[in-house]
Amino acid sequence: MTAVTDQGRDHGQGHGPEGEGPVEVPAGDVRRWDDGLIARRAAEAAQDRLEAERPPQDEPGPEAEAYAMSGSALRPRLDALRELVGLSRARLDGSTLAEAGRVLDEASARRRLSARHTVVAVAGATGSGKSTLFNALAGVQISDTGLRRPTTSAPIACSWTDGAAGLLDRLAIPGRLRRRPVQGGTAVDEALQGLVLVDLPDHDSAATGHREQVDRVLALVDAVIWVVDPEKYADAALHERYLRPLAGHAEISFVVLNQIDRLSGEAADLVLDDLRRLLDEDGMAVGEHGEPGATVMSLSALTGAGVGDLRELLGRFVQDRTAAARRLSADVDAAAARLRSVYVADGRPGLGERARDEFTERLAEAVGAAAAGQAAEREWRRNANRACGTPWLRLWRWYESTRQLGGLDLMAQVLAPPEEELTARQRVEQAVRQLADDAVDGLPGPWAQAVREAAVNGAKGLPEALDDLSRSAQAGGGRGRGGNTDTGSAPVGPGAGLGKRGSTSVGGKSAPVAGAPAGRGTRPPRPAWWPAAVFAQASMTLLQIFGGLWLLGQIVGVIEPGLLTPALVMLAGVVGGPLVEWSCAAAARGPARRYGQEAERRLREAAAGCGRARVLDPVAAELARYREVRERYVAVTEFSTTGA
Repeated sequence: MTAVTDQGRDHGQGHGPEGEGPVEVPAGDVRRWDDGLIARRAAEAAQDRLEAERPPQDEPGPEAEAYAMSGSALRPRLDALRELVGLSRARLDGSTLAEAGRVLDEASARRRLSARHTVVAVAGATGSGKSTLFNALAGVQISDTGLRRPTTSAPIACSWTDGAAGLLDRLAIPGRLRRRPVQGGTAVDEALQGLVLVDLPDHDSAATGHREQVDRVLALVDAVIWVVDPEKYADAALHERYLRPLAGHAEISFVVLNQIDRLSGEAADLVLDDLRRLLDEDGMAVGEHGEPGATVMSLSALTGAGVGDLRELLGRFVQDRTAAARRLSADVDAAAARLRSVYVADGRPGLGERARDEFTERLAEAVGAAAAGQAAEREWRRNANRACGTPWLRLWRWYESTRQLGGLDLMAQVLAPPEEELTARQRVEQAVRQLADDAVDGLPGPWAQAVREAAVNGAKGLPEALDDLSRSAQAGGGRGRGGNTDTGSAPVGPGAGLGKRGSTSVGGKSAPVAGAPAGRGTRPPRPAWWPAAVFAQASMTLLQIFGGLWLLGQIVGVIEPGLLTPALVMLAGVVGGPLVEWSCAAAARGPARRYGQEAERRLREAAAGCGRARVLDPVAAELARYREVRERYVAVTEFSTTGA
């Protein structure tokens, strides 16, 4: 593309659209008065006619190769961020993930565009000399300068080489605002091949639309030259709205103190040092002594002092061709920093063995596992006494039971369930709340809420589920195999069944109560020695009967007198019966205890299994999901190149 030269302007030639040659100025108009309103409108009208007659300058030639990031650390970070957003959509609201989604979209768009071009924006406040510096870098009057404000009303681009059309389309810069610089063929000009310089409107403009354009373009360019002047370099609007939020983008930032021709040498150094101090307070690292960070320098765009140094720095920056990757990496860091509070926990949240054991213990208390074990042990011993006791003692116990009719016990059982029901449900709810508190300790807010919801949803039917399991466990109980291994197939235990007398409700149904008798038809298993004990007790009873009949026959004279022998036989039966009963009771203590422990264990396991399926597993699944997204978040931040 033909550059506009000073000689061309002296002979009445003006600068046409990018890609076009010099535009002839009407005869007699040797010099253009760009500050005149009528002349400006006439020039714009002529420029629009040329645009309509000639094709856009950026259309010829293929677009440069797409930006490849496969060999850098940026690619895995972007992949990890994409996975992080995907895994988090069901747990985090859209506004929280909006910035991360924008970064992913912009990274995808930038990767499809030119890798040989670096887009650098020139941003500054009103009167900072931003457009003057833009023109000085381009070597030609492209952007309007003057006293009228705002001078720059729309972004203007200057591209040193072809192939940047896609990048400029992404910035929404129209063809009539795309220009070419004056190139002298020097080494610096060669180094600038691939530079796309964009002059932005004033970021502090009174026109809201101008500020919106600045914000939009700043989010898309690869690097930024911030132009400040000695009067407003400490402006709060610049530091609070731009420099401080973009502190992580220091490596792609140039902070230029313009208009140093207005200051003495010592004053310029003082202002420059103060500018570095302000940048440090903003958190923006200053690149000095070979360290990465923002480039801070002073110059005068009007006199040209320092402009050559900036052109050399830009040349090395452009030829490095890493600006886009650095910009995207800094964007990923910024997005990750915003998401830190929703992914980074204070401590090590999770469910330890202690929390799990405490939860299952509370569920066991809620279903009365210990009481059921004690009731099963008592029932086992009662059955032993029934089988091995003397007939006369059994007859007396039957008589006593018919007299009492269970009046007081029945009344207590009728009045007990409401209070016991409330207590059982409260225990279940308390167990779930405590488990949730232990699981979310230190967990970020959204994930803590998800864990609590999982626990609460699982606990909605937990009391009823515990009740059904207790019923099933009792219904599935059977008789043991005998011997000392009598606990092999014991039921859950007396009172574990629901709806029985002496049971109470867990969540609207029944649950075991301490001391509740066994359900009808459910008998504890009997050891192998029970038949021998029954036979011995029957023998003692027969001895008593035989001795008594023998004595009766002697009394009535049917049998010859001889009191000693029948008396001894009868005494042996009388003494042997209680002795057999006492021996059986002593022998039954161990099996009864084991039977009760087995009944308690079965009910505990049933309650623990129900709690695990309904509460522990859903909570553990949410914690596993959090750990997975935490690993993705670590992968996003692990290979940061900006130190954020």
